Amino acid sequence: MITPILLCGGSGTRLWPLSRKSYPKQFVPLVGETTLFQASAARLSGEGYAAPMVLTNSDFRFIVPSSWPAPALIPAPS
Repeated sequence: MITPILLCGGSGTRLWPLSRKSYPKQFVPLVGETTLFQASAARLSGEGYAAPMVLTNSDFRFIVPSSWPAPALIPAPS
């Protein structure tokens, strides 16, 4: 069983104005209806995969659970 770990952070400066510090590009639906974060989590789900663990900045601790159901959330040290 593979336990995927998604690194989820960033400063939101490269795709401004779509991406902002409080809402970086992985949470913005750039192509289609899903975000980059949701697409990555979907690719790492199904047979052979455990629930993904998400390593993120404390700024995104509320965005991550609302973007993907029940991730194992690991806050990064500040």
